[in-house]
Amino acid sequence: MKSSLAAGIATSRRITVDRDRTIGFMGEEGRVYATPMLVRDIEQTCRDFLLEHLDPGEDSVGTRVELDHLAPTLMDMWVEIAVTVAEVKGRLVSFEIAAKDALDPVGKGRHIRFVSDVAKTKERLKAKAAKLKAAG
Repeated sequence: MKSSLAAGIATSRRITVDRDRTIGFMGEEGRVYATPMLVRDIEQTCRDFLLEHLDPGEDSVGTRVELDHLAPTLMDMWVEIAVTVAEVKGRLVSFEIAAKDALDPVGKGRHIRFVSDVAKTKERLKAKAAKLKAAG
C-alpha cells in the first residue's frame, strides 16, 4: 500500500441507472435502482479508488457492507456515489458511503475492504480447490 492511502481521502463516481441496474418484479412502471446493484456500484467505486493507492500485485476484496437504501432512483437517472476512507487499520480499509440522485439522498453506510496480495490469494485458492477435490 502506498502512503497516500489514509483516512480522509475521498472520491465520487456518477452512474446512470440503466435497465440492468433496476428491479423488474414491479413491472415497467416500477423499475428503480436495485439494492444489489447499488451495493455492486459502491464496491466497484471503492475498489477502483483503492487501486490508485495500492502497489503493483495488490488488490482488494470486500468483507462487509452496511447500507441503508433510502429512496428509489428511477431508470435513466444518475446516482452519485461518494466514498471517503474512514480508517486504515493494517490491510483493512473502511469507507463511509453516501449516495444521492438529482432529488434525494439514496443511500448511506459503510463498506470494508481487505487489501490482498494477488499472488498469495491465488495460491490460497489453488490450495482450497485441491482440498475440495481430495474431499469429493
